[in-house]
Amino acid sequence: MKQKTKKAAAKRFSFTATGKVKFKRTNKRHNMGNKSAKRKLKLRAGGYVFSGDVQHIEECMPYGR
Repeated sequence: MKQKTKKAAAKRFSFTATGKVKFKRTNKRHNMGNKSAKRKLKLRAGGYVFSGDVQHIEECMPYGR
């Protein structure tokens, strides 16, 4: 049978050309007036998933890599 992509994971993660998994920071959708400028600045930057968690995400997104 064909494997299915977990849509929740597909919306949150993407793969780089070298196989790393990228994600965007959370908490930047609403109530921005209550957050400090320093906090909002740090939320701009994305991040990479730790190597121990990559295998689980690859299972959720079999055609992503």
